[in-house]
Formats: sequence, structure tokens, C-alpha cells
Amino acid sequence: MSYWQDKRVCVTGGAGFLGKYVVQGLQERGSASIFVPRSHDYDLRRVADVARMYSDAHSDMVIHLAAVVGGIGANRERPAEFFYDNLMMGAHLMHHAWKSGVQKFVAIGTVCAYPKFTPVPFREEDLWDGYPEETNAPYGLAKKMLLVQSEAYRQQHDFNSIFLLPVNLYGPGDNFDPDSSHVIPALIRKCIEARDSDAEEIVVWGDGTSTREFLYVEDAAVGILQAAEHHDASEPVNLGSGEEISIRELVELIAKLTGFEGRIIWDESKPNGQPRRRLETARAAERFGFRASVGFEQGLRHTIEWYASQTVQSENPELLTK
Repeated sequence: MSYWQDKRVCVTGGAGFLGKYVVQGLQERGSASIFVPRSHDYDLRRVADVARMYSDAHSDMVIHLAAVVGGIGANRERPAEFFYDNLMMGAHLMHHAWKSGVQKFVAIGTVCAYPKFTPVPFREEDLWDGYPEETNAPYGLAKKMLLVQSEAYRQQHDFNSIFLLPVNLYGPGDNFDPDSSHVIPALIRKCIEARDSDAEEIVVWGDGTSTREFLYVEDAAVGILQAAEHHDASEPVNLGSGEEISIRELVELIAKLTGFEGRIIWDESKPNGQPRRRLETARAAERFGFRASVGFEQGLRHTIEWYASQTVQSENPELLTK
């Protein structure tokens, strides 16, 4: 707790899904000041806005969570936007953090930065051994440039920045928009809507053979704050649960937990994405003591309950005032 009491922290993306949990964690740890820049006040793709943000924030540390993100469909439709926006935000934010005298910069990368055919489990040493999976390569490469920048600024300027690679996140407060959501919220919404409308089937992209690893959002926030406090090197560090599940098993589990009993139709004309994903998580445990604590089914239940409660409130606005 004492570490954070004199720390003024700027959290980009602090009003977003992961950001809200990180901000809550900082509040619980007694951070001296937490600055959350909002997009209507600061366009983090613009140099002038980034410089003005640092002038306003007077921060000792930056935790950079802001990103343009989405599922496979969104990445396929807007690859230039995903590349440019994420690249510009990261480059400007780290450069001006150094220029402004920020003591530490915490950069959040993505599992999408790993090569398409990375040996499982993904080890940090394998990060440069191939090209990322094509559907999200522009996003993954833009975020991976934060690692290059971190290493370069440490070498030339002795600037303290770290680079974390979280696996796919999920949990209460996730994005459930069908046009941009990731796989878990998309499936939860699809199953609940099908259940409530007595639909006989749902359609899921791919053939179900690809695998994924997921990290509960509260665990991710804890890992980020532990790294921010205890880790001071530019080598990348994975943040994950170490558990792997196939998309077919995932769909069946979400269907069971939501009460959807209809058929599951696999649209094999749509892409599977990366064949497998599971991280080696030993480095995070060794460097700053992080291990995931929320079991996957438990986390799914919390997420489903949260989404169901939001659906009830949207259908009955009077509940919001009670």
C-alpha cells in the first residue's frame, strides 16, 4: 500500500472495460492521484493532445490501456484503423512520457502479437519467430511496437517502461456489441437472445477446433498493478491463466450456463483465427508473483449474471432508479 500513496498515476483507457478495474485497484491501494483522460478531451493519436494531457496530469506513472479493439470481424473490416490508431497512440504516449519526466510507463500489449504458429504454450522468447495470424496482424503488430519502443528508450534514455502481454480478457462490463465484441461476450449474448426467443439454433463462426485461453478481468487488473509495482525491465511478460479450451467446448459450456438448449451450427466458411492459444505464465509468477485466481467457469457465471442483469435493467428502466 505504501508504494502507491505518493504515486500520481495516469490510466489511459481508464473508463473502459479493463481500465475501470485498474482504477478501482489503484483507489483501493491508496494512489495519491488517478488521472483518466477521456477521448472527448484528448485525442491520443495527436501529438498536441498527448503533450497537453501530460501537462495536465502531472503523473509519476502511466498505465497505457487505451486501444482500438474488436473481434475477428472488426479486425477484418477495419485493419488500417486498428493499425494506425494503436500505433500512433503508443508511440506518442511513450515518447512524451519520457520527455515529460514520467518515472515509469506500463505498456499493455496483446496476445495477438504472437506468431500464428507459435509453439504451445506461448513463451515470451517466441514472440519474434513468425508473422501474427492474418486476421488481427495489423493490431498485433501495432501493439508489439510498444515493446520495440520500450527497449529502445531504455537503451538510449534509461527510461523505465515495461511491456505486458495479456491473453483474451472477459468478465462483467465487457463489450457485448455484436459488431465489435470478442468471442465470450458475443457467445453469451447470442445464447441468451436465442434462449429468450425460443430459437432452435445459433450459428458460430469457424469449425470449433481452434483453442483459446482467457483471463478474468479482475485477475488481469491485479497482474498489471503487481507488475507496475515490482517489475522494472523491458522484457515482455505474459499475463494469463495457463488454461486452454477449444471454441467448441467454450460454446457448449456457455450454452449450458445460459440455458440455451438448441442446435449449434458451425459456419466453416468463416475463419477460425489463430489455431491455438495458451501462454506460459512462469515469468509473471517469478518476476512479480502473479497467478490467476478466478476459475474459468466461475468467471463465466459472473459474466453471464452481469449481462443478464443489464438486459433486465434496459428492458425495465425504472429498476435503475430503485
